Amino acid sequence: MRQDSLHKRYAYKMVANTISFFIGALTQAIIPRGLGPVAYGNFNFLANFFTQITGFLDSGTSTCFYTKLSSRHDESGLVSFYLYFIGIVALVILGFVAVALLSGLNLFLWPGQRVIYVLAAMVFAILAWVNQVCNSMTDARGLTVPSEVGRVAQKFFAAGLICAIYFLGRLNLGALFVYHYLVLSLWVIVCLGIMSSHGYALKQGWKLRLSQIRLYAGEFYQYSHPLFLYSFFVLAVGLFDRWLLQIVGGSLEQGLYSLSYQIGALCFLFTGAFTPLIMREFSIAHHEQNTPRIAALFRNYASLLFAVTAYFACFAAAQAQKIVLILGGAGYNSAVLAATIMAFYPIHQVYGQLNGSVFYATGKTKLYSGLAIIFLIAGLPLTYFLIAPKSMWGLNAGACGLAVKMVLINVVDVNVQFYFIAKLLKLNYGGYLRNQFTTIFCLFAAAWVIAAAVDRLSRGHYNFIVSFVISGIAYTAVAAAIGYFFPGVFGIDKAGIKQLIRGIV
Repeated sequence: MRQDSLHKRYAYKMVANTISFFIGALTQAIIPRGLGPVAYGNFNFLANFFTQITGFLDSGTSTCFYTKLSSRHDESGLVSFYLYFIGIVALVILGFVAVALLSGLNLFLWPGQRVIYVLAAMVFAILAWVNQVCNSMTDARGLTVPSEVGRVAQKFFAAGLICAIYFLGRLNLGALFVYHYLVLSLWVIVCLGIMSSHGYALKQGWKLRLSQIRLYAGEFYQYSHPLFLYSFFVLAVGLFDRWLLQIVGGSLEQGLYSLSYQIGALCFLFTGAFTPLIMREFSIAHHEQNTPRIAALFRNYASLLFAVTAYFACFAAAQAQKIVLILGGAGYNSAVLAATIMAFYPIHQVYGQLNGSVFYATGKTKLYSGLAIIFLIAGLPLTYFLIAPKSMWGLNAGACGLAVKMVLINVVDVNVQFYFIAKLLKLNYGGYLRNQFTTIFCLFAAAWVIAAAVDRLSRGHYNFIVSFVISGIAYTAVAAAIGYFFPGVFGIDKAGIKQLIRGIV
């Protein structure tokens, strides 16, 4: 019964994410184009800074909250405690920004940025964090189906709003922040309404006894304190990467990298929907001390999700020039190489997310953070070498350099993590490793050959969008044929595919 429920919830996630993919592509075609590379780079530089800050102060507590709520979804006190925690963190961030502005530290932290936009980015990051927590609450309580219906409605509202702002000629940095405030606030309201209609009103359990606060604080500390050092390094390295790019390359390179990153994020949209769902199943299985079920879930879905992500990513890599032109316009032509490289980044995010889900669900956060810290530190000199100017012994590779660093460190880090996961769950590490390379090689070769052939045949007959669509149809047919007739290439089998389809339908 639980497996059928998982399939149904994933089906709704997939439908919602399919719609979100096209709406997201529309949004990405409007925002970068409307702002231009420099303003788009400023937005992403500031948004990334404060998102990194909230991630550091989160220190894995949101994952702990999701994990605990998945197995104790009726416990309203748990929700109240975490909302209090969010409020305290928001005050800490506000205090930090105030000190930075009063001391003049803002000139160093946010070079060339206006104070009003610094404050706007702070509010944006906090709202985005609240959105993530609200989404986790609906998933943890098994309300994925109604929440995904609501998310589709929210996405249509967001698309209509950004189109109106753009065609009215009002799209600028300030308008973009207001747009995000409206969209994020709407999603919080939708989630609260869904939970309230299913008997999970927030007014339940607002008042907590001191003994409850101590109990919850101890529970969160026990789970999350091994992740504090890890979160610190994530913050330091994440800020250093973008700060160095801003100092050396300026807002232009920041904008080029940001567009490249968003293209990769679109490729991960479909399979990323599965992560909170499978983490919930991992948490329940671990609570029941059912390690074989965790292993079975990993075997059933890891290779399939990897292949689905690689399908989108390899096509995006082969079609990077057209995608950049569609989403950003001619002003982003210099982002093509960075976009080609970053298209490969989300492929190994699948294993990274699944690895993290197992580590979190089984409470092995100390091992997880230790491994991650090693590769975060290893990435620092690589970042400097790739981005620093040639006069300071660097390659001055800008957005392309940061893209190379992100992909390279991600591949190595994920596979080292998976080595320990394979030992824990008694999985065939070598088989999964071979599967990664065969999947990527076959799909990218197919995407590249088809793209080259269609471009040659359509030269002078069709515009680039038509050839892009034709290439996508041909590539999809070839990928589907490989998956059906030679599923072993992707590390999957026909029985698994048919079982998943039956479960979803």
